[in-house]
Amino acid sequence: MHTRRDFLRSTVLGASAAWTVPMFIERTFGQLHAGAKDLAIQPVTGKDDTILVVVQLAGGNDGLNTLVPFADDAYYRARPRLAKKATEIAKLNDYCGLNASMPYLASLFKEGHLGIVQGVGYPNPNRSHFVSTSIWETADTSNRSGTGWLGRYFDNACPGSDPTVGISFNKSQPESFGAVKNPGVCLNTPELYRWIHRGGQGDQAEQFFANLNQPDLDDELEATAGASIANSAGAKNGGVEGESNLDFLERVALDARVSSKKILELAAKHKTTVTYEGTPIARNLNLVSRMIAGGMPTRVYYVSHGGFDTHNQQVNSHDRLLGQLDSALKSFFADLKQQGNERRVVLMTFSEFGRRVQENASAGTDHGKASCLFLAGPAVKGGFHGSYPSLTKLSEGDLAHTVDFRSVYASLLQGWLKAPALKPILGGDFPTLPLLG
Repeated sequence: MHTRRDFLRSTVLGASAAWTVPMFIERTFGQLHAGAKDLAIQPVTGKDDTILVVVQLAGGNDGLNTLVPFADDAYYRARPRLAKKATEIAKLNDYCGLNASMPYLASLFKEGHLGIVQGVGYPNPNRSHFVSTSIWETADTSNRSGTGWLGRYFDNACPGSDPTVGISFNKSQPESFGAVKNPGVCLNTPELYRWIHRGGQGDQAEQFFANLNQPDLDDELEATAGASIANSAGAKNGGVEGESNLDFLERVALDARVSSKKILELAAKHKTTVTYEGTPIARNLNLVSRMIAGGMPTRVYYVSHGGFDTHNQQVNSHDRLLGQLDSALKSFFADLKQQGNERRVVLMTFSEFGRRVQENASAGTDHGKASCLFLAGPAVKGGFHGSYPSLTKLSEGDLAHTVDFRSVYASLLQGWLKAPALKPILGGDFPTLPLLG
């Protein structure tokens, strides 16, 4: 480290100066700052960067009842109980429309700010939740990669970045964040939401931040750091020359405590008149919007919306899940617009696979292959991308994919996150799509 000013340069890592810091922290943080000092991609405030928000629809979202092919007789023959009626569809063209549980997304489509990628999947797809999720998260169809596609983006395009270059709100770090040098930060604790429901102001906020110093929360944050280490693909030195494994462990644990407190301090400053529902997806997007408003240097936020494994009595549960997603996105983008940050954000949904075309005997659907995904935001080129898969020319009873999901990743990495090269991140060359306006 050259000067103490260099050590204090970063708003997040610099926060660790408020702690009693071992000497190895000054050494390793100093080297991290030296790498980040002149990078335009990681300014101190993060106010000018583009942001990608990834929303996982966990469990395998049924694309056929999300983007409904109402003009195709094969749809009604395959789903005598599950097929959506005309009154349950927001028509987008003469062939298909959105499930009526998503009125906001339908309006966003008409405004030109919702892109729908049809028939997304990959060659030789796997119907296992675990395997297919891993393939989507790593962008490796052989399922052999030890790192994730976003983690490789952090390593290759964001050298020297703060740990908060990526923030996830999962119970554990998503496999997509797996990295050699910087796996991002994972935040998951009920304490995060207390100040939202109580207003996050005055004595209540002060009490919340006091809770950050409680041993049980510190333990949880250290456990989070452990998860980050486990997902760093066995990095020996964490990207810092001369750092021992023990130093790396201690540094990441401190990163988690310090970064978490700083994140929440920034987020608590944002006041909004937008109302969010109390669902987990809405609460997490509320936190994301607050962090964006607070000037976090984060490039990627990751949240999950689960429950899409609809084997039984699908109709009500699937419509409810889509409605929760729609409401959360409506509040989120209204909040971003109020902040003046709406053009900085692109949001992408994904699910590990779709469902089978034929409904099952339990009024549900079983694991399938291709599905659809959404891209939302003013910077998105609205409309349809790719072609709707045939409902009669099936692949073992499933929709055959027409767009490789890695083409979607390539388009966002190149056009939105400005990655200098795609091959080190995706392991190959994939055609890009005109997803951005």
